[in-house]
Amino acid sequence: MPRFRMLLEYDGEPFVGWQRQDNGPSVQAALEDAIDGFCGESVAVTAAGRTDAGVHALGQVCHFDLVRDATPNTVRDAVNAHLRPAPIAVVEAVVADPDFHARFDAIRRRYIYRIVNRRAPLALDCGHAWRVPQPLDAEAMAEGAKALLGYHDFSSFRTRQCQAKSPEKTLDRLDVQRLGESVEVRAEARSFLHHQVRIMVGTLAQVGLGKWRRRDVACALAAKDRAAAGPTAPPEGLCLMGVDYPPRKAAR
Repeated sequence: MPRFRMLLEYDGEPFVGWQRQDNGPSVQAALEDAIDGFCGESVAVTAAGRTDAGVHALGQVCHFDLVRDATPNTVRDAVNAHLRPAPIAVVEAVVADPDFHARFDAIRRRYIYRIVNRRAPLALDCGHAWRVPQPLDAEAMAEGAKALLGYHDFSSFRTRQCQAKSPEKTLDRLDVQRLGESVEVRAEARSFLHHQVRIMVGTLAQVGLGKWRRRDVACALAAKDRAAAGPTAPPEGLCLMGVDYPPRKAAR
């Protein structure tokens, strides 16, 4: 029974999120239905991270097992054919080690959050960025981000519905950079709490607007209370860029 590992990209706008749910279409359900359509097998597809409704991915990783043998290229092309017209693409499919696990073996997840900082409404970027019309000070945001780096209790930066056993995480990277009218926030960690990246971005936006300073971000972190941090940035600006694994878990 081969285990396949797939690299995915998708537009999260029409989905209720990664996880199969009763209240609308999900990325997981679309993939599982496409695999069933290809080979007649009901499989469970496991992802590296359960992206929320409206969140996009350029580097999502998932795995599943098949009873039948098939080449990776056949799996990629057949699943893509059955996914149409859903905005999901299997970029790559490979045979993985039998014990490979997309979620538990991941050692780093990389996200980017994109803000378009302009007065004019969005046309091409609509649904793929957060438009903030007021001027943002990206350098101040970058300074505020430094208060969140490292190992902390991130209770202030997770939704109250978060099911993680512990709020303690190590944030390896949180960079803010302006590229023209875009402000990009890049975050990297082994794992994140529910809504953590979006709450961090919403908080840093307060700094960029001049309402907060770095010490306010530090105080919000120290409070260990969701009410102390800034608002949750909308989902459409967030994209899962990639997931890293140790070399021993590399595909065969």
